[in-house]
Amino acid sequence: MGYYNSPEPQKKQKGYFASSFTGLIAGALLVGVVFPGFTDSDAAMQETSTSAAESTPNNIQNVSAVVTTDVTKIVDKNSATVVGVINLQTAAQNPFAPTAQTESQEAGTGSGVIYKQEGNAAYIVTNNHVVKGAEKVKVTLSDGTELDAEVLGADVWTDLAVLKVAADSVTAVAEFGDSSVLKPGEPVVAIGNPLGLQFSGSVTTGVISGTERAIPIDINEDGTEDWESEVIQTDAAINPGNSGGALINSQGQVIGINSMKIAQDAVEGIGLAIPINTAVPIIEDLETKGAVERPTMGVSIMDLQRVPMQYRQSQLKLPEEIEGGIVVQSVSPGSGAAEAGLEAYDVIVELDGKAITTVLDLRRHLYNETKVGDTVAIKVYRNGKAVNLEVELAESL
Repeated sequence: MGYYNSPEPQKKQKGYFASSFTGLIAGALLVGVVFPGFTDSDAAMQETSTSAAESTPNNIQNVSAVVTTDVTKIVDKNSATVVGVINLQTAAQNPFAPTAQTESQEAGTGSGVIYKQEGNAAYIVTNNHVVKGAEKVKVTLSDGTELDAEVLGADVWTDLAVLKVAADSVTAVAEFGDSSVLKPGEPVVAIGNPLGLQFSGSVTTGVISGTERAIPIDINEDGTEDWESEVIQTDAAINPGNSGGALINSQGQVIGINSMKIAQDAVEGIGLAIPINTAVPIIEDLETKGAVERPTMGVSIMDLQRVPMQYRQSQLKLPEEIEGGIVVQSVSPGSGAAEAGLEAYDVIVELDGKAITTVLDLRRHLYNETKVGDTVAIKVYRNGKAVNLEVELAESL
């Protein structure tokens, strides 16, 4: 108490203030040297904020910050290229329902990627299963604009389809990358519409978990594997509705078309996409021809494994050592197989010197290693004897 009433301390207090003020100036100069970017306007803004805070110390102030990352840049570049795809089909008619209720209804939704704009048209790649059975297809752009779409073509083997829409409202086109150079651990972003258009433009991130994965597919759902798709594996979340959406690399390039998700109770975090290098030639065929050109021999076939053992001996007369192969059920008149002399109940065991044990082996060889117009060497067993033939492959659309 006596300290504050004494005249001496007041003088010292004055001197202390002067000394402190001098130190403050020196400190300010030092700050000006260390942080030359701190401008007068910055100081004014800081002073205004400080004054407001001092005058109303109980106020809660919001600080606005715009965050930009590699992911946000990728999304900004590509979000307008990913669209919603709506599959419309006529529902079963109720004889007691009003006419309006028998019109086309939504049978499913998916995603698509705008990959090309030419003249008044824009082209979209999506999945075959997204538009399968559609009587009408609509496309929803990222801004909500709804367009009628024409299905130019679809391919069940690769699960790809191409759509065409009017280009008036299209503002962006995706850039394709190179899926052959992908590495496990490489970051990726998936954009699509999981669970329908309610969550349109959803973004998930992850890494490349594996490349060149082979996934068996039962096309006709008869319990037998008909084809084997090469896919990219990622842990970026891909759910129903993401099908047909884009898998994008760190450069903002589309390197895969999201296609399916392994749905098993014991499996989590496995998403699959069709490599863009595999998709491009299919897309080109679907856009220009409406179907994919693939070579065919002109036969109807089945796996030897599906023939009971007793018939292999009594009817096919196969040697006991032949355990795998393809049974010819019928031969199309005028086909390459018919011209070469292939007959029903012949058992194909080799193509171009390579062992063929299943229908999948045969399709893999024809679709991946030959083209229309090629001649393939075939070894078959007929009535217990080996026969060598040459078949010219024709076009199958």
